[in-house]
Amino acid sequence: MAPPTSSAITLNINGEKHTLPVDHRTTLLDALREQLDLTGTKKGCDQGQCGACTVLLDGRRAVSCLQLAVAAEGRVITTIEGVADGERLHPVQQAFLDLDGYQCGYCTPGQICSALAVIEEHAAGWPSAATADLRPEAGVPELSAEEIRERMSGNLCRCGAYVSIVQAVARAAGEAGRTTASSQSRQAGGPGEPGAPADGEAVA
Repeated sequence: MAPPTSSAITLNINGEKHTLPVDHRTTLLDALREQLDLTGTKKGCDQGQCGACTVLLDGRRAVSCLQLAVAAEGRVITTIEGVADGERLHPVQQAFLDLDGYQCGYCTPGQICSALAVIEEHAAGWPSAATADLRPEAGVPELSAEEIRERMSGNLCRCGAYVSIVQAVARAAGEAGRTTASSQSRQAGGPGEPGAPADGEAVA
């Protein structure tokens, strides 16, 4: 007897579980768009070269046109629809909006998902092909325009909005860094925490 060619799978997408029947050859991209109506993820080249279909799998970026839906079962999937906090845009989305990091907007969902991962990868100290000093003691490289261009190079914008995209990623990364520093400062009893002693102030 021939093995089955379809299955019912459960996908964890944007914090919600969806059970759906899929042909084993169905890509995650097609399952998202055609079966779950999550059309924010775009079909571009369908060959993994343009980045328009980028989503996050367990926090890491993936081109969903090359990912089988059945292989995504059990993983945490984030699409562009799950990036904002309700009506409040994510800082990356807001930066793209403020700095015109788009023109036609077709590639923008993939650009934003990729940018989210880029910021996390950089904060974790992952080097890129543009990183000059790979020694551990060199620490996290500056997220320069060159670094951003290299790290975002898998996402193509046929309108050519690259200058604004780089600026948007840089702004969002800076805001993320300030938020992290502020949080660490509060945890350590540093400036900004209510009740924390100021410089030179005696502690009772």
